[in-house]
Amino acid sequence: METASLTSRLKAKARELGFALSGVAPATNADGFPRFRDWLARGYAGEMSYLRTQGDAREHPRSILETVRSVLMVGMEYAYGAGGVSPLCAFEANCADVSQGAYAPRSGKLAAYAQGPDYHRYIWDRLNALAAWLEAEAPGSRTEAVADTAPLLERDFARRAGLGWVGKNTMLINRRRGSFFFLGAVLTDLDLATDAPFATAHCGTCTACLDACPTKAFPQPFVLDAAKCISYLTVELRSAIPVELREPMGNWLYGCDVCQDVCPWNSKPREGVAFPHNAELAALDPIELLGLSADQFRERFKRTSLWRNRRAGLLRNAAIVLGNVGDERALPALERALGDAEEVIRDAAAWAIERIRQRYSNVNSGLPSSPSV
Repeated sequence: METASLTSRLKAKARELGFALSGVAPATNADGFPRFRDWLARGYAGEMSYLRTQGDAREHPRSILETVRSVLMVGMEYAYGAGGVSPLCAFEANCADVSQGAYAPRSGKLAAYAQGPDYHRYIWDRLNALAAWLEAEAPGSRTEAVADTAPLLERDFARRAGLGWVGKNTMLINRRRGSFFFLGAVLTDLDLATDAPFATAHCGTCTACLDACPTKAFPQPFVLDAAKCISYLTVELRSAIPVELREPMGNWLYGCDVCQDVCPWNSKPREGVAFPHNAELAALDPIELLGLSADQFRERFKRTSLWRNRRAGLLRNAAIVLGNVGDERALPALERALGDAEEVIRDAAAWAIERIRQRYSNVNSGLPSSPSV
């Protein structure tokens, strides 16, 4: 079978399945593995112990498929809107209310990738279909489809497959598509036609992403301290969020898009975004969330990305958002949360109550209040 023809048809199948980007890299050692090991050694992984446990496995994709020879990297867009403006701010009235320190029902912001179905399952289903197509086209071949959870340095192989460069905010950036896309891979023992690696970077002197980060999570360009990143704090962290990072979180309830929203490469209009969007997940009511039982949480969020940090994490985040918004009308819900079975929820609720009461005490006494979100 002619390699170039098979590779071309494979990429066409990827587009048919919703992947806007595709490219092939040879299966060799990951270029960025030494930097990854240094990143781990500097403690930037926070409590994500699985990154350390699976650290050595990320050196070469043979840890996933022993006979691998080629890695097809694909990207599926998930962004909505254009002009570098987060789709969350389509709720202009709510954004304005929050900026004035007043409570708005849908004041809890979600990152764009979480405004749809659980992306893991959605991407896996399509990657598995792509892998099955390749095995049918090349009988006897072996494939393995992976996304996000496998020990693969995806951005390394995406760059080597020609999909883009790694920006100063550590996101993979494509000149035509920006950075709002999921990455996935199909590993195969076939020798596919490889693409030229992306050998240049186009961030120039721009530091917009570094300057805009609310928690100052970038100790230097191209390096992220995940332990300070709002996405890590609201999604990956299971314990209490450090007190000094709570106020900078603002009203981000789940994830964060700040470093992508301000990136000039995300200012172009986007069309044909394949990942489904659920307008009901664009922003949520943190007071309503605080009243959810375990069963109600399961029923509402089981099929979404919000299921990842479970009820305890989401309600912890909701309490912190309410503390940052600073409206007294949130106090009854927060006071009820003081009796929750989960310690992290009780801790966050107590912090929020103290913050709101202090704010109104300062207002009544004529002293400056805490900065509003």
